[in-house]
Amino acid sequence: MASDANVRRIKAGVSVEELAEDIGRRGLLQSLSVRPVFDGEGAETGKFAVGAGGRRLAALKLLVKQKRLAKNAPVPCIVKTEGIEEEDSLAENTMREALHPLDQFRAFKALNDQGLTIDEIAARFFASAQVVRQRLKLAAASQKLLDHYVAEEMTLEQLMAFCVTEDHARQEQVWGAFTHAYNKEPYTIRRMLTEGAVKAGDKRAVFVGVEAYEAAGGVILRDLFVHDHGGWLQDVALLDRLAREKLSAAAEEIRAEGWKWSEFAIDFPYGHTNGLRRLPASYAPVSDEQQARYDAALEEYDVLSQEHEGVDELPEEIDRRMAELEQEIATVEERPAIYDPAEIAKAGVFISIDHAGALKVERGLLRPEDEAAARSEEDSGTLSSTVVASQNDAVEEDREGSTGEASAARSNGDEEAESSPKLADRLLAELSAHRTLALRATLASDPEAAFLAATHALTLNVFYGAAQHCCLDISEKSVPLGSHAPGLGDAAAARALQESFGHWQLRLPASPGDLWGWLLAQDQSLRAELFAQCVGLGVNALYLPWERRTSALDHADRLAGHLALDMRAHWSATVESYFGNVTKAQILAAVREAKGEATVQLIDHLKKVDMAAEAERLLQGTGWLPEALRTQSPDAPTLAVEADGATEETPSTDDADLPAFLADEGGDPTYPAAAE
Repeated sequence: MASDANVRRIKAGVSVEELAEDIGRRGLLQSLSVRPVFDGEGAETGKFAVGAGGRRLAALKLLVKQKRLAKNAPVPCIVKTEGIEEEDSLAENTMREALHPLDQFRAFKALNDQGLTIDEIAARFFASAQVVRQRLKLAAASQKLLDHYVAEEMTLEQLMAFCVTEDHARQEQVWGAFTHAYNKEPYTIRRMLTEGAVKAGDKRAVFVGVEAYEAAGGVILRDLFVHDHGGWLQDVALLDRLAREKLSAAAEEIRAEGWKWSEFAIDFPYGHTNGLRRLPASYAPVSDEQQARYDAALEEYDVLSQEHEGVDELPEEIDRRMAELEQEIATVEERPAIYDPAEIAKAGVFISIDHAGALKVERGLLRPEDEAAARSEEDSGTLSSTVVASQNDAVEEDREGSTGEASAARSNGDEEAESSPKLADRLLAELSAHRTLALRATLASDPEAAFLAATHALTLNVFYGAAQHCCLDISEKSVPLGSHAPGLGDAAAARALQESFGHWQLRLPASPGDLWGWLLAQDQSLRAELFAQCVGLGVNALYLPWERRTSALDHADRLAGHLALDMRAHWSATVESYFGNVTKAQILAAVREAKGEATVQLIDHLKKVDMAAEAERLLQGTGWLPEALRTQSPDAPTLAVEADGATEETPSTDDADLPAFLADEGGDPTYPAAAE
């Protein structure tokens, strides 16, 4: 029986059920401490009360109840008759020393070395398999790090961070640098150990596949203690090689479709298709049944999206259903394009990796030189046909014979008998000048027709590369941007433009000669959308130090204000995009502006690399933008200001239109500045 003198009243630690399971497996390892029970006259009753070991007694009783232990099974006990019973119970529970965590780590490792699997260890000690893996990982750390951990020179969280790699030399190297650093947070250790590695979510890693990378001998750094999103791929050169090999194989397969050329790259610079004409394509018709399924899937998808808007994590069944609906929608929207085989032989394909890690294929692109060659062949064929036709006419004329009157007229050079109605080139030029002037005047007084003609001219230039089909000298040049900003093609704005461009390609007629009639058949709103698409692709707000475009860049600022452009939706400050490319003073200025002076003092002593990484972390979610990306109030009116006797035009500002971190002198309202 349990004694009332047992000081343990609160249940904590291993449950009685788990303790019973452990005793049932290996027997009772620690004896019970018992005292004899006396009757009212002070005589022993033959019964004993357990003063120390009440949980063990409860576990033994549970085993008896489960018929896993006989009622009369011997149980080792220590019988005490002297001293205070409560004192014995208290001493047993307080004087014992808990096992050092490292001893547990090493004990798990010893069991694993002796042949017990991770699952077996987990079952015997009532832990999850993940916990056992973590303990084994910690036990495998560098002995120097373990010594520092035992000496309490390193926290358990820091030791966990070091275990992201199994390279002891690298662990010790980072520890040497880490001991002199001001910031000793675990995330700093992880960043130092994974520097130069590629995240498993990188598009190259997704495209190649982690399994293929590991099969080729690649090493993946994994963190068992925090969510690492698949870990870090350490051999970047190997990853790039595997990606290029897979792209090369895909390029060969696609080129076998009959394309004249194919080019592949992990990334093409943004705007690499500028100046190339896209071949018109047709698509397989959609059956009534497919259209009905498409409409139903789209409607259901919209309903589910609205019902779960703002939910951080979708229920599993909803997530699965939405994936099925997306697949149903894609079967209609992403039907493969069908090209004319004769056109395929003149055009080519770009193959790369898209932002999500899928194969990206851009088919049907015609280079200017190939188009010129094809046109030359067509002209040559036309000329040959004309010559043959003329020869045939001459032969036919000889066969039939000529009239005497016609022969006489030709021999006498009678001009009135000239059969050609063609006017002299000089006269045609004169007449066309009058017509051009009249067209200019008439078009200038008809805004609707002018808008239609401009849309026609720009669309020919942008979508067909065929300005010769239009009488307006209006052209548009889309300046290549990719070489000025790596990874620009993966930006959300680039993807949106590409998607919009593709949708227009599906709508527009295949031949540039049919465009005018097609435009006439459309309503004004659609023409306006097409016009905006063409004009938007012509924006050039690019700053280049060797170009003098001050007025154009000023206009870009005014256009951004008119559009209320918010660059926070398109850009954020990271090590790659900003902090790694500016000075320490500029990094600190950005942090000071967004977070205040107190935050600056936390990082102003760091090295440039660490300071850049910390600035990215600190400014995440603040919406901070460098001066070059900020937009002034839309169409801000100007105020006249007297300065030295002259009147200057100064744009007015409105705090309501400024970014959050500038609207309040106290800093970002979402991240109040720390008290100085």
